[in-house]
Amino acid sequence: MGQPNSNSQIEKNESKDGPTFFSILITTFSTIFLAELGDKTQLATLMLSAQSGRPLIIFIGAALALISTSLLGVLIGRWIANNLPRQKFTVLSGIIMLSLGLYLVTQGFFDFIQN
Repeated sequence: MGQPNSNSQIEKNESKDGPTFFSILITTFSTIFLAELGDKTQLATLMLSAQSGRPLIIFIGAALALISTSLLGVLIGRWIANNLPRQKFTVLSGIIMLSLGLYLVTQGFFDFIQN
């Protein structure tokens, strides 16, 4: 017999090696979309659009800013992936997120007490 079908071999490799292109794309889109809903960036964009009366220009500026920050995140993430073991990065990320959460909770608590 000859060589196995190269397309079926690629599909087998993709399923064994990890997530597919579309699953990564959908996960990324849904995570970022949900994270950005109602955050301070969206509220700032809303206010700038209302104040300027030029929503297309505000949309272009906001889209370019989000693309730039996303590019920065991807580049830094790639550097981290190449220079830090995955397990250490996961633990470090968890510690940073927990620290930010605790900081925000304490700030909210103190603001609540003062008012």
